[in-house]
Amino acid sequence: MSLERKRKVWAEVEAGLGSSGRIKILKYLIEHPNTQFTRYRLRRPTGLSTEEVSRNIQILVKLGWVKEFPHEPKTYQINLDNEIVRIISDFFKNLRKI
Repeated sequence: MSLERKRKVWAEVEAGLGSSGRIKILKYLIEHPNTQFTRYRLRRPTGLSTEEVSRNIQILVKLGWVKEFPHEPKTYQINLDNEIVRIISDFFKNLRKI
């Protein structure tokens, strides 16, 4: 992997994991990979306000880590087609074994 690619990957990881809110959302979505959630349905299990969920989910969508579906209301699902997300998913699953 080129140095430039490594820098881009690390920048993406820093952006994606750069807040406890995004980590909580990712963890919950990874635990339920086949389910789509509204922002409202992500509030309670993550402990985040609607504003926090909205702000963080948009960053995750922009990174391609979370899929956004144009239903009304919009729904969200983890994007396990993304290589970085698969690695993070494996990391989270391994942490549960400790």
